[in-house]
Amino acid sequence: MSHPSAALAGSGPEVGLLAWTFEPAVVVPVIAAAALYLRGWSRVSRRMPERFGARHPVIFAAGLASVVLALCSPLDALAHDLALAHMIQHLLLMVVAPPLLWMSAPVAPILSGLPKPIRRAVVLALAAAPLRMLTRLLADPRVSWAAFVLVFWGWHLPALYDRALRVDAWHHVQHLCFFSSAVLFWRPVILSWPARLVWPRWAMLPYVVLAELQNAVMAAILTFADRVLYAAYDAVPRRWPLSALEDQSIAGVIMWVPGSLPFLLAALWLVMTVIVAPPAARATRSRTPSRRCGTATSP
Repeated sequence: MSHPSAALAGSGPEVGLLAWTFEPAVVVPVIAAAALYLRGWSRVSRRMPERFGARHPVIFAAGLASVVLALCSPLDALAHDLALAHMIQHLLLMVVAPPLLWMSAPVAPILSGLPKPIRRAVVLALAAAPLRMLTRLLADPRVSWAAFVLVFWGWHLPALYDRALRVDAWHHVQHLCFFSSAVLFWRPVILSWPARLVWPRWAMLPYVVLAELQNAVMAAILTFADRVLYAAYDAVPRRWPLSALEDQSIAGVIMWVPGSLPFLLAALWLVMTVIVAPPAARATRSRTPSRRCGTATSP
């Protein structure tokens, strides 16, 4: 794939705004995931209509659309010139797409959508000891929180961030790290069926609040820095009526305000469903799935 900045060379900002791209590494998996989900949802929704309503495929489609918007829209091209576009791209991959995908309860529909031989092979592989140990490790909220924070701060180090801006392969790795760590992070928060309850639900409140705190710290650094932190943005031609420092400050504000909303909404939801709910109702919610299938209820 050619470097997005090259596509903008010699063109005005209005041309860059129309620069949608067809990225097979993104579009093909998205189409495959949508097809598998819809095929499986049509089956599981007939067997378990109380768990898989009409809203679930809509939410799943919104999550996939967020991924396409982040990686195939003009944001991907503009991210090499504008920190604020790069920030929007990262927020879509970290705090928009992953929670939406988990809210659609994707595991059962996607498994059900697989052809029977492949589905059987996947189930057997997941039941094998090595993969079972790995999935148990990745399901640990301590691991998912640490992975999310380490990836977040690691890729915001100037050396790695600038490398991602200058080398396409590193940019793809950066996006993969952001998305995969966010998928791990949001899983115990959303706890979509058939996810197992690892920690008490009230423990997810500090889990989310501390993640938002470190997000706010990084946002403050970007917003109030008195110099450009990422040399790649200082080196590109300024096609926009913003200095590199102003662009960086706006990116920080985007991370701080819209970027905080998913964390705050998740915290509010946890308060409403766990702390405010009567103890008897909480006990019923936690006992019911364990008695039936050892899993938590879907969102």
